[in-house]
Amino acid sequence: MDPEIRDGIYRMHAQICKALADPKRLLIINDLRDGEKTVGELADSLELPQATVSQHLAILRQRSLVYSRRQGVHVFYRISNDKVTHAFDLLREVMEEQMAKEQQLHEAYREAASAE
Repeated sequence: MDPEIRDGIYRMHAQICKALADPKRLLIINDLRDGEKTVGELADSLELPQATVSQHLAILRQRSLVYSRRQGVHVFYRISNDKVTHAFDLLREVMEEQMAKEQQLHEAYREAASAE
């Protein structure tokens, strides 16, 4: 692969990861998996101020992770590609497996400590 193309891909990858590196943005992505919603609907369901949701949506939109469409006075947001939620789910599975392993290690350590 051409080094310039490779570097561009990795830069884009890092930018997308930065966009996802905030718990509120992850909540927004997860909430949008069921379909498009307005800023107000997202704010209500996530119990966040509308201004906060708007700021986070702007970042997700800049990275093309969500798309928006205007209908009258409302702006609706949706996930730009189903693969975004698939990646989200895969990362969640990895974290759940890591947490389970850590829990097993803690339990083994407690058992070893109590046997002494």
